[in-house]
Amino acid sequence: MSFSWTPHRFAGGALALDVANSVILRFDPARSIDRFADPAQFDAFPQAAMEFSAERALFGPLKPVRTEARHAFLTFREAIDRHFRAEAEGGSTDQTLADLLEQGACLLRLSCDADGLEGQTVRSALRLLALPEPDRLKICGHCGWLFLDRSKNRSRFWCDMAVCGNRAKAARHYRRRKGEQE
Repeated sequence: MSFSWTPHRFAGGALALDVANSVILRFDPARSIDRFADPAQFDAFPQAAMEFSAERALFGPLKPVRTEARHAFLTFREAIDRHFRAEAEGGSTDQTLADLLEQGACLLRLSCDADGLEGQTVRSALRLLALPEPDRLKICGHCGWLFLDRSKNRSRFWCDMAVCGNRAKAARHYRRRKGEQE
């Protein structure tokens, strides 16, 4: 399957969340897709992050994850998802935090490249841990992605209004119209 990295794919608001969101439909095993399963997508991600990530001003050119560090990077991605998903649901634990920090430290020890995607993803996760308003971390009501709600009144339901918000509103309209016709 062919993908392209578009601005929507970086709707998380933080590099660490964009990395976690690289698994599409994470909780639907029949339709779930790991974009990093394709080495070409893995290699294309850093360039797209430099163009679309909300944190792009915080890092310079990103180097792709070295082949020998990819397994550790994917393990860290899963730790990011577990911890921040639990945080958004109000149930993070010392164990998810410890796992996140441990996997981040392992990745940094293996990588030793602060300018690589690995180092910048760890830094992004640490910035999220220090978030002054943790209630801004949310889960998209349509696709299940993690995102930072930067709206004034913290009322966002979707990671991206142009995609998920539009789909949810169209589905609601369809159900309403179908109910009127019966």
